Amino acid sequence: MSRYQETLDYMFHKLPMFQRIGAAAYKADLTNITQLCNSLDNPQQKLKFIHIAGTNGKGSVTHALASILQESGLKVGVFCSPHYKDFRERIKINGKFISKDFVVKFIEKNKEVIEATESSFFEMTTALAFDYFAQKKVDMVILETGMGGRLDSTNIVTPILSVITNISFDHQQFLGDTLPKIAFEKAGIIKQNIPVVIGETHKQTSQIFKSRAAELNAKILFADKRIKLDKVKQERRGIAFEYRSKRMQTSLHGNYQIKNIRTVLMAVEELSALGYKISMQNISKGLLEIHENTYFIGRWMILGNKPLLIADSAHNEAGLKELEAQLKHYNFNQLHFVYGTVSDKDLSKIFPILPQKAVYYFCKPDIPRGKDASELAEEAMNYKLKGDSYLSVKSAFNSALKVAQKNDLIIVSGSIFVLAEIL
Repeated sequence: MSRYQETLDYMFHKLPMFQRIGAAAYKADLTNITQLCNSLDNPQQKLKFIHIAGTNGKGSVTHALASILQESGLKVGVFCSPHYKDFRERIKINGKFISKDFVVKFIEKNKEVIEATESSFFEMTTALAFDYFAQKKVDMVILETGMGGRLDSTNIVTPILSVITNISFDHQQFLGDTLPKIAFEKAGIIKQNIPVVIGETHKQTSQIFKSRAAELNAKILFADKRIKLDKVKQERRGIAFEYRSKRMQTSLHGNYQIKNIRTVLMAVEELSALGYKISMQNISKGLLEIHENTYFIGRWMILGNKPLLIADSAHNEAGLKELEAQLKHYNFNQLHFVYGTVSDKDLSKIFPILPQKAVYYFCKPDIPRGKDASELAEEAMNYKLKGDSYLSVKSAFNSALKVAQKNDLIIVSGSIFVLAEIL
């Protein structure tokens, strides 16, 4: 076994990892990350950040912004989560993964303080990212929160701009069971005198953001009220639109990406106001080449044709509503839905959203937190969702491929861990 693989095994199994085991790994406290960064001479204080929170859209906004800033000539670090296939997807500079050697040496050098603080997987990974970006002297870091905002490990930074994409239900056991409570947690990334972009205006949450911004003298900008996109059209390569009289196209697919594009453009306008030189050409090329520039995967990925095969990491109520709405733009004979999820997901809010006319292939992602496929299929029957359960994601996926006709549509969704096993 390589040193890198040994390091990953240590990180995944010795350190509690929320994505794998759930609530036992969640720590709503900034003590550990503060101690870790102190031991590293506070690398986060040497960096410029755009800090991004939100229930959905963080990944799309993060990578679109990174691509545009790369096109404007900046060296851009991205910290995102979770990963699909390779841990190093979480920490990138201009689309290139952190080196295996850096990961190994960081853990070896800092294992004592990691264990002394009983740091979680996410706390340790956040500190690793800060140290890497500081050593590589990046010009800007696009920093995604892991969960929430106020008590998220990333929230020890002072950014130049904060962005909150949207608010909907997810992780209610940690963030609260109402939209205002969840908004309060996300609003925790708003900082004194630092502008904040809000992606979507919502009557239940807008006042939470306005009040917090007023308390901290933070300029607040609602993207959906300020950014106008004209002549929006879904095309084969992505979404085309007109922005400030210039025709543009993004490589992002899905109607739901329109609000993410507005959020990105509002952030870019504010960065320009802060003195960053970002041309219309930088914006246009950046939006068109998000995947090439940043290694962005997991959202409405078209993996094959005849039958059309789409993988999408929608996993919560809002994301799956967007997925269902997107299906209306496609013509197909039969929908085949490969679906797996985690055991702590509130399925009473998920199952009513899923299309009843689909044939389902229920499966359990290969993590301790995965929901048993037979239990999933049994619960789904109560919502008139019919299908068989499978022992693995791959067997479910292969069964769908075997059954589907060339004019059918296969969707793989429900959890990023399901996607990870087929990508």
